[in-house]
Amino acid sequence: MSSATRSVPSCARRLPLAGVLRLGRPSDIWFKPALSVVVAVAPPNLTLLALGRLDLAMYTMAGSLCALYAHNRPYAARARALAWVVVGMLTGLGVALVAASLTTNAVVLVTVGALLAAAQKALCDATRIGPPGHVVLAFISSASLFVPQTLGQVPGHLALGAAAGAWAWIVGMAPGLVRPHGPERRATAHALNAAAVSAGAPDDPRARAAAAAAVHAAWQSLLSTGARSAARRALERLVVRAEVAIAAPSETDPGRLRGWARDLAGTGPVPCPDGLGGAADELLGVEAALASTEQSLLRRLGPLAPIALRTALGCALAGYVSLALGVGRPYWALVTAASLYQANVTLTWSRGVQRVVGNLLGVLAFAALAPLAHVGQAALVLCCLALNFGAEALIGRNYWLGSVCVTPMALLITEFARSQQPGELITARVLDTLVGALVGFASAVAVTNRRAGDRIEGALSLVERAQEHAAGLLAEERPEPGALEAARRGLSAAVVDLRSAADAAAGEWWQRALPEERVMRAEQAGHRTLAATVRRQGLHCWEGAQA
Repeated sequence: MSSATRSVPSCARRLPLAGVLRLGRPSDIWFKPALSVVVAVAPPNLTLLALGRLDLAMYTMAGSLCALYAHNRPYAARARALAWVVVGMLTGLGVALVAASLTTNAVVLVTVGALLAAAQKALCDATRIGPPGHVVLAFISSASLFVPQTLGQVPGHLALGAAAGAWAWIVGMAPGLVRPHGPERRATAHALNAAAVSAGAPDDPRARAAAAAAVHAAWQSLLSTGARSAARRALERLVVRAEVAIAAPSETDPGRLRGWARDLAGTGPVPCPDGLGGAADELLGVEAALASTEQSLLRRLGPLAPIALRTALGCALAGYVSLALGVGRPYWALVTAASLYQANVTLTWSRGVQRVVGNLLGVLAFAALAPLAHVGQAALVLCCLALNFGAEALIGRNYWLGSVCVTPMALLITEFARSQQPGELITARVLDTLVGALVGFASAVAVTNRRAGDRIEGALSLVERAQEHAAGLLAEERPEPGALEAARRGLSAAVVDLRSAADAAAGEWWQRALPEERVMRAEQAGHRTLAATVRRQGLHCWEGAQA
């Protein structure tokens, strides 16, 4: 077999431990989701506290926690995304409440919770809603399954969730009044910084892949904003410069890129790079990109079937085992299993380790906080607000660190209706954590994902077609206006998707051999073609940027 086609088998591989608990750098906007969730949760909970109906906080929390989503999206796109999150949250809550009102059979309720978690996982991944993904949705719907309920109460409880969800939507959109282009500016700055790193290390394929992904994310952010304002056009020019840096690193000044990224902080004017001139709109080819259509939701859901099956099976089995052990809250085991599932088995293992460590430390934190929270219901609400802030402030550094705050918060929420013995809660939570993690990971191993390899083949074909299209335009003497830029952006997106597919498949078990060398050659050829388009367009020549 030739080296061009030699493939590497992917079967059971060593599961990582080193680095799984390592802390990363906090997000640039870590304080925004942290503050948003506090502002979204506090008014409904404090109102219920004043009315003496804190037992209804479960339903307002459903709406309030929607404020955790879509913080990286431009405000036009955020408005739509948050609205759909609220709808999705209320749909899951409604199904759970109706099920709880129709039966008290724990096995049936666990089954409903597992199916809901699988649907939430698939939809969140297909729509690319981003953190915290399906976990918060699954937590609310699964917990609601085990709250005593009648059909007559369901509309009122859903109304409470809807009112809190509307407030969460307002909280999520409010920063746009002060900094209307903040998300796009951050995405563009991240692309510029990543491109500067790549240009400084041109032989590092991971730096180049990270930069390409950041540029792709910046384009997605800009192209989701609708009307092309003057500020957005200026940001588009900067993203083009980041693309140029990736394609022609030897002709790039990383310092200039970092300088532009720094200038995007705050609300000052967007820097205008030289070299594009009046032909900028033609070179950007944005109209062509806007005219392109994404895959339908149904087509995006197809490849996620194995992940959804893992989620359904793992959550159901975790809940059943918890019931068999006599634990009174099987939804904790269900949610633990639901939180594990990532793009592949290896990442699922890492998340499982993080979840177990975070939950075990979290129950210790709960033991320390319980005496304070039991002083009164006001203290209970304030403790939960502080833990909400801490969870969102820390989870970006590593999932386990955020779980240290999430776990005691979830335990304290169970006391909104009535005070409970801390020892019983701790014992049940530790047992359900271990059950959920072990059963959930076992299900991930048992349900193979052969489609991961199929996705690589599809991504390879897409790169090859995009490269042929770009090469054909390069051969033309005078391509149509904007066509070469649109082809370059399409090829760049295809290369990013190929790397994502290859990374996801590399962590899967029990699948056919992966065409690693073919992937490498396709990436190299794609990068060469991208560089050729840059030189053809003359984008690499700008003042002060030549090596």
